[in-house]
Amino acid sequence: MGFADLLFMLGVPYDSEEGISIARKIMKTIQDSSKDKSHELAKLRGAFPNFHNSTLKDGRLMRNATTTTIAPTGTISIICGASSGIEPLFALSFERNVMDNDRLVEVHPYFTKVMQDRGLYSDQLMQQIAANGTVKNIELIPEDLRHIFVTAHDISPEYHLLMQAAFQGYTDNAVSKTVNFPKEATREDVANVFAMAYQTGCKGVTIYRDQSRQAQVLSIRHDENKGDGETVEKTSDIATTSQASRTTAKVTPRQRPDVTMGITEKVKIGCGNLYITVNYDENGICEVFTNLGRAGGCPSQSEATSRLVSMALRSGIDVEVMVEQLKGIRCHSTLRHKEGLKVLSCPDAIGKVLERMIKLKNGEKTVKPKLEIQDNPAQEKSASQKEIKSGNCPDCGSTVSHESGCLVCRNCGFSKCG
Repeated sequence: MGFADLLFMLGVPYDSEEGISIARKIMKTIQDSSKDKSHELAKLRGAFPNFHNSTLKDGRLMRNATTTTIAPTGTISIICGASSGIEPLFALSFERNVMDNDRLVEVHPYFTKVMQDRGLYSDQLMQQIAANGTVKNIELIPEDLRHIFVTAHDISPEYHLLMQAAFQGYTDNAVSKTVNFPKEATREDVANVFAMAYQTGCKGVTIYRDQSRQAQVLSIRHDENKGDGETVEKTSDIATTSQASRTTAKVTPRQRPDVTMGITEKVKIGCGNLYITVNYDENGICEVFTNLGRAGGCPSQSEATSRLVSMALRSGIDVEVMVEQLKGIRCHSTLRHKEGLKVLSCPDAIGKVLERMIKLKNGEKTVKPKLEIQDNPAQEKSASQKEIKSGNCPDCGSTVSHESGCLVCRNCGFSKCG
């Protein structure tokens, strides 16, 4: 790794014959040194088992069938603070998407040093470079620096491949290298690179066309000017590091009204009774409250769901969208009722009560005023409860086991605690 950094420090463009010549010299040195050491080991310990049937049998005795490869080093290069593998620098300034869409801002340190040494460094210029990821078309940067500090998308696909072939000529196994294409690339452009890879002796080739996926590991973001003077963000697959060029639209929930109207429904769930209150004001449905009876359950999760639903409603989210998201969520502890409305979980119950409120506000008089399902006192134990008492799972009928105070079915995942 670090090959692009080396070329920067030598003042040699990546896409040049001199750059390719340096690549051959470096890899030949590594290849020759590794073969010499393998030969020394073979004299001490013997050749690899299949040496005499291999293509190396007429040469020096070798301990190793292969000694060199160029593996991908994306993450390792971050740890080392070096450019990745034999790749050119992706951008002089960019954001790296990692893990759960976290973004790490990176600016090449040597480029910063050169700009400072020449007295060219300024925050404004750095922001301009960050918005583009390259200095190719920035006239404030001297031509010699623009010639040296080239990035992946400044380099033609042909030169990407010529560099890979230079390393492959002195590498036993395959070489990890990506050929970057602009978004305008055609099928014929891609086909030509695959043919060229075969002709130059590469053992494999990876191509990537800009904007071919919605998200990618390395990206920059460009700002464009519309005709009416309004600045908009164009997110290709590249994300900008310039916070100044980024416009973030924040959605803030409106204040809770002092006076609301609504309904409260009692819904039978697996944990007991869930009381759901849905309120509205002159602007529409605005909040949801839940309260569980004394039977237990998971009140913290019900409260969290209610708070998030309330915030979404007061932020302008369509209530029907909320209903669609909540309905159908299932909890194994919820009882299955033989009659009336079937409630699968607390969120499902909240969604159905919201749906009832929509119908009530729309003036549907046929809607029944209650969701509550009353059990017959004489038949207090439901069929599912009896199955659990007998040691069978109410969902699949398999044997349930007791673990940490809970009943668990290893066959289908049913569980009930308390």
